[in-house]
Amino acid sequence: MSEQVSASEQRVSTGITGLDRILHGGVLRHRLFLLEGTPGTGKTTIAMQFAIEGVQQGETVLYISLGETEDELQAGAASHGWSLDGLHIHELVPLEAQLDRQQTVLQPSEVELGETMQLVCERIAQIRPARLVIDSLSELRLLARDPLRFRRQILSLKSFLAGRGCTTLVLDDMTSPSGAQELHSLVHGVISLEQRRREYGAVRRRLNIGKMRGSTFQSGYHDFLIATGELQVFPSLIAERQRSVGTTETISSGLPELDALLGGGLTRGTTTMIIGPSGVGKSSLALQYVMAAVGRGEFSAMFAFDENFSTLALRAAGLGHDLPAALDSGRLVWENVKPTRLSPGEFIGCVRHYVEERNARVVVIDSLNAYLSTMPQEQELGLQLHELLDYLDNRGVAAILVLAQHGLIGDLQSPLDLSFLSDTIVLLRFFEAGGQVRKAISVVKKRSGVHEASIREYQLFPNRMRVGPVLLEFQGVLTGVPTYIGATEPLLGPASNGS
Repeated sequence: MSEQVSASEQRVSTGITGLDRILHGGVLRHRLFLLEGTPGTGKTTIAMQFAIEGVQQGETVLYISLGETEDELQAGAASHGWSLDGLHIHELVPLEAQLDRQQTVLQPSEVELGETMQLVCERIAQIRPARLVIDSLSELRLLARDPLRFRRQILSLKSFLAGRGCTTLVLDDMTSPSGAQELHSLVHGVISLEQRRREYGAVRRRLNIGKMRGSTFQSGYHDFLIATGELQVFPSLIAERQRSVGTTETISSGLPELDALLGGGLTRGTTTMIIGPSGVGKSSLALQYVMAAVGRGEFSAMFAFDENFSTLALRAAGLGHDLPAALDSGRLVWENVKPTRLSPGEFIGCVRHYVEERNARVVVIDSLNAYLSTMPQEQELGLQLHELLDYLDNRGVAAILVLAQHGLIGDLQSPLDLSFLSDTIVLLRFFEAGGQVRKAISVVKKRSGVHEASIREYQLFPNRMRVGPVLLEFQGVLTGVPTYIGATEPLLGPASNGS
């Protein structure tokens, strides 16, 4: 009986961590795989990493180039800081493209394709590689001119590779009228790359696994990024695969009155949405929870779409918080997110990194307006956000979302209804009283426990955030123009330096 080999031992790494995760460990050994995509999607970059990984594993690797010279390949690798040393690179310029070999007696498809394929097979037989890259099949398709003849040649190549102990990656730029679909049934696996151009901002790339015969994989689209020195793949998030910590622990804001309003504080493993008009103090309220977590020695992560760090640090200082010191302590990370440069998958990958590698206990996304409005071409962004929040809940993270409403006083409108995503909703409002613009705070929803149904005044400056008593003598605070019906003055006075 032949010895059974475990599934993990049958797989070989592609050299790209995220892609290996999608493929549940890598591609199957001794199989033929197609990497397809239009020019510029990153096929050669992925192929290089696949080949370099083989060299690092001590394998014999052959890279057959039908379109680029060895100097061009070396220059492409050098631009990423990679070395192709140890790699067997062979240029095979199709005979039809050689000026001194062109002829007119016979049709090119009768001679050049057969001779080129013969040279390919000779190189393979000579080197005996454990990994093979053929870049690209488009040149062979042009030589064949006939789809049937091209298919037969690829089938012959597949038969030739069988039993040679070679894991093969063939590239195709999908320039054929049929979109190269004729190859899908011949190979063991298909990895398709896409490049998505937008009206403004960086090009976004994504991939999906079309098939992977005899192997499991994660289906769907996955964003990936080509940067200097690396190619990062961000597997689409599946929240249900993450462990659930099942905690009911509450976390304090550091302000007893605010904690009382929330029934003791925020609950870990829940999502809190802070809603209100621009300038009412939503980010400052989120910052209060972050700095309280830092004070407890916990790690927190803030993702800012709207505000720069210097502005936030200045406001934090006005509230008595030393934001630069928190960053220096290593217990806080602040990420200035640029949606025009960032894909949703990359953003989720960044959040996951801080949760899984740094054990972030509080995560703030500020704001949802910018996150959603700057990625309008991402049709499923809401679903991705829902999956991200489920993931954070399962990891026991206190997630805080900031959402700005349209308008300042009176009838305010939310740009989108995301209340269903939240376990807790904190509502902030401006209101007029005594010839001044004041601020009010209330909790309108909390799934994880009881909370006050009252409306309280709160104050940001100077020196620190304060939450006042219940506004019992006012009616219509949430409208912005309340009616005062009390006999005494219940509002917060100016804060003193020692208060």
